[in-house]
Amino acid sequence: MSKISSMGLTTRIMIGMVLGILVGSIFQDILAGEDDYLIPLGLFSLPIKAFFVDGIFHIGGEIFISSLKMLVVPLVFVSLVCGTCSLSDPKKLGRLGGKSIGLYLLTTAIAITVAISLALLFSPGEGVPLPTNNVYDEKVAPSLASVIIAMFPTNPFEAMAKGNMLQVIVFALLFGVAMALSGKAGNRVATVFEDLNTVILKLVTLLMNIAPYGVFFLMAKLFTTIDIDLIAKLAQYFLVVVAALLIHAFINYSVLLKIFTGLSPVKFLTKMKHACLFGFSTSSSSATMPITLETATKKLGASNSVASFTIPLGATINMDGTAIMQGVATVFIAQVYGIDLSVTDYLTVILTATLASVGTAGVPGVGLIMLAMVLNQVGLPVEGISIIIGVDRLLDMTRTAVNITGDCMVTCVVAKSEGELDETVFNDPNAAKDLEDYHKSLD
Repeated sequence: MSKISSMGLTTRIMIGMVLGILVGSIFQDILAGEDDYLIPLGLFSLPIKAFFVDGIFHIGGEIFISSLKMLVVPLVFVSLVCGTCSLSDPKKLGRLGGKSIGLYLLTTAIAITVAISLALLFSPGEGVPLPTNNVYDEKVAPSLASVIIAMFPTNPFEAMAKGNMLQVIVFALLFGVAMALSGKAGNRVATVFEDLNTVILKLVTLLMNIAPYGVFFLMAKLFTTIDIDLIAKLAQYFLVVVAALLIHAFINYSVLLKIFTGLSPVKFLTKMKHACLFGFSTSSSSATMPITLETATKKLGASNSVASFTIPLGATINMDGTAIMQGVATVFIAQVYGIDLSVTDYLTVILTATLASVGTAGVPGVGLIMLAMVLNQVGLPVEGISIIIGVDRLLDMTRTAVNITGDCMVTCVVAKSEGELDETVFNDPNAAKDLEDYHKSLD
């Protein structure tokens, strides 16, 4: 036990992930298409699926995800209020917004361009049999106008209760600005919020202690239920998407970081491994947000006034991983149905997917809604989505890790441009080591 406790949190999470994958794969082998498998234990039998998969693994995984999501709204609201009320220059807020949104749209456009290029190069849809009687229940995407209107809450408490992050961000910004303009009264309230922020960040640190167990439960359930045969049938599509995601995460982000900041991409990516493991296991940028924010401020050196704005915004509108899936999926579906797309069609896909990343922000099932929009725009059958849904769960995990890497890269660029990046922290390989030591002390 002492050896396990002495390991870093990232190592323990990795161990939990690997063990979960092994256990899940073993259970899938045992079940092998059966509804359940009973383990004889003397006077009674223990059902694997009902007791472990739908019981222990499901409950443990859901508790872990819920505990992370529990922190998102209070963390974002309190942190963003603290950051906003401390801004000495009101114009800075507009600069932060313009730079952040511009960079997020740029990275999304680059992502989908890379994806389409790889898909055209490797033709993953050729040889895949045309599906019959496939039906996809298409959801109507909201218009950009309705999304902009919906950003402003009529009831901020309802927005917090429903987890509507765009509305929470807008209210936090307005509240922070009002505090900054309220003199002594604003200063007194700011002190309370600073204390709340400290307490919430400590709660994040405490909850990190259950992360290895939560990751184990999530992986065990996923790999018990995932359809390996389907992945084999769509192997080329699967591999092209993964290749595009890796190129974007390791090459595109590194080049952009070096161009805009001159910082070391190797140090940046090394410090992202902890957050990426969380993103991979949770498949949710929102659930991973507490860890992403901690990484951006404690490990990468971005000030809270910048990170508290760019990270929640990125978790809401930064869809690089989803854009990659859309690019490959569009080419894949066109090839399966034998439909030729022109250069104009591909340019339309790039533009539509880039703009849709903002227009569908915060909508449940955002990836598939965006893909349906893209397919409609270039005249491809929306039913083609049903072909790839089966393998999308595993790809979604990788997309999330890429998205949060993009969030932190943009945060570093914006913070550097505003003089709000502590390069000593960024270059320090032991930055936030006190957090790791604290995690160990809890075991």
